[in-house]
Amino acid sequence: MEEARMLFRFFLDFFLAWWWLFLPFLLWRPVKFLWIWWRQEIFDTQQRSMFLEVKFSEGIPRPFKAMEDVFSALWQTHDPANPREKWLEGKYQLSFAFEIVSTEGNVHFYIRLPAGAQKLVESAIYAQFPQVELQVAEDYTKFVPRDIPNKDWDVWGTNYVLEKPDPVPIRTYSEFFEDSPSEKEEFRVDPMALLVEGLSRLGKGEHIWVQFVLKPVLHGESGLPEAGLELVNTIVKRPVAPKPRSLLDDVKSVGGHVATGAEPVAAAAAKEEFIPPEMKLTPGQRDLVAAIERKVSKYAFSVMSRFVYVARRENYFGPAKALPMSWYTQFSGATYNNLRPLKHTLTKVYTVFTWFLDRRRTFVKKRRIFRNYVMRVPPNFPQPGGTFYLNIEELATIFHFPGKMTTPSASVSRVGAKKGEAPPGLPVE
Repeated sequence: MEEARMLFRFFLDFFLAWWWLFLPFLLWRPVKFLWIWWRQEIFDTQQRSMFLEVKFSEGIPRPFKAMEDVFSALWQTHDPANPREKWLEGKYQLSFAFEIVSTEGNVHFYIRLPAGAQKLVESAIYAQFPQVELQVAEDYTKFVPRDIPNKDWDVWGTNYVLEKPDPVPIRTYSEFFEDSPSEKEEFRVDPMALLVEGLSRLGKGEHIWVQFVLKPVLHGESGLPEAGLELVNTIVKRPVAPKPRSLLDDVKSVGGHVATGAEPVAAAAAKEEFIPPEMKLTPGQRDLVAAIERKVSKYAFSVMSRFVYVARRENYFGPAKALPMSWYTQFSGATYNNLRPLKHTLTKVYTVFTWFLDRRRTFVKKRRIFRNYVMRVPPNFPQPGGTFYLNIEELATIFHFPGKMTTPSASVSRVGAKKGEAPPGLPVE
């Protein structure tokens, strides 16, 4: 007993004398987080952003493939920070925000971008969509109070994430075409139609905002190729390469088989019928493997997606939030990935024993989702969470400029004719 007391006294004295040695290890993570957050906040105040509203004409013949080329061009803005820029200047990869907005039934398409990328964005869009017109616009979120929810306004919203691993793709535009020899737009099933038609039916005092915040990433940063290969190997059930065996292991193996009279492993394997694992796949598995390999082969973006339903309290209609939720569901499939609400961002509280705090917690969640939307909080800022990876084909399926035939709603902002540039060399005097 005395020895145990002396041992305890020794460790207590050691801790009281040298406790500060453990302090850096305990504080490293919070100090690192706060330092990065501080430097990135300073860097963020030095950046200028702008809004472009996209107004398109009566018909856009090929919105999916053309939009895929637009995202491919925007991926070239990838400019990762080196260690000095990251730790001292707080530099991070700048992001784009693609937004579909309904203001009391009037549907608009906006792009929030760094001011320095304006020429690149305009060139990428005009090259693929000469029918559209890009106009500098104000931030539409400024036309509602910034302290929502309050006594006059209420909000409902959530973030979305992928339910399955990132290498598994969602349904893309190739899955939305009807079987027809014609290539006319009338035979195209546009997933955007459900959202636009639903948004056009909002009433006075109602707003629905759908947002995709994108950052280009390299394959090495996302890890998609490696994760995709591992997932494909699991589906195909390819044999794992055996570990290298030493000479002593081989001698023991041969000796054991001689003693028991069993055949050596090599001889038993030689008698097995060789059937490639790929030949054993079902048609659904084969399609899934092809889709995974196609996804990881294209440029990818880190994505954070959210939507909010904002309305005056006298006009608030709860079921209206089902419009964007049903639209997200279109990109799901039994064998494909699907987008689902991120539970902890839902502006709803699930409790049993702390019911007396539900009202306050719901208020905090609503204030947070509205603030994050207005600030266009980018992926991985300053810590990861609620983000996923989509390639340019998936992004083009989700966000593109619909034509008049697929979305005939009159509430979509359109232009009758695009303004042309003055011819080069025209005299100015």
